[in-house]
Amino acid sequence: MTLFNVISKIIGHINQKIAVMGIITGVTVAFVNVVARYLFDASFSWATELTIFSFLWSVFFAAAYCFKKDAHIAVTIVLDVVPSRIAKIMLVISHFITFVFLCAVSYFGYKYLLLVIELDERSIDLWDMPMWIVYLVIPVSFAFGAYRVAERIHAILSTSHEKILKESEAEHVLADMGMGAKEYKDNENVKNLNKMVKEVEKKTGGML
Repeated sequence: MTLFNVISKIIGHINQKIAVMGIITGVTVAFVNVVARYLFDASFSWATELTIFSFLWSVFFAAAYCFKKDAHIAVTIVLDVVPSRIAKIMLVISHFITFVFLCAVSYFGYKYLLLVIELDERSIDLWDMPMWIVYLVIPVSFAFGAYRVAERIHAILSTSHEKILKESEAEHVLADMGMGAKEYKDNENVKNLNKMVKEVEKKTGGML
């Protein structure tokens, strides 16, 4: 196992655990606060901020993890109609722009973090907690996302242009049903079904 594989596994583990723990904490605190408010006519002053911060951490790290799975929404209308060589170049360019953006946000998030530490900004309701702990999510999660995009760029460059475009999600569903386009390409009904899927994807921007 190479060093990059180890780093990839560690980042993936951190992203998953924080995303899961964030959503569990947020939902639990919000539920407890609602019960306390309506049943006991009491509420916790820190519950709102803790809920928001928990969901914030969960969403940011889950978004970073989605880069690994290539699960972010993407409109592939142009990629589907251009030659595969051009599609590969377009993918590299778009991923590189994404990489630069994520690195920039991570860097300026780090600079802002230093400012928050210098000002000693603290939460009033959340036990006087230093706010740099909350804002730490920005440079870290965006750095993780940038690393994942760099992995994707390497994978794209290492893949032949004929294989660069994956089957769509709808085609994966058909394959799971035993009707994949490749396995049953000579079946007339399956060909018509796949053709219909392609047409619908074009009209929905690839978000079928």
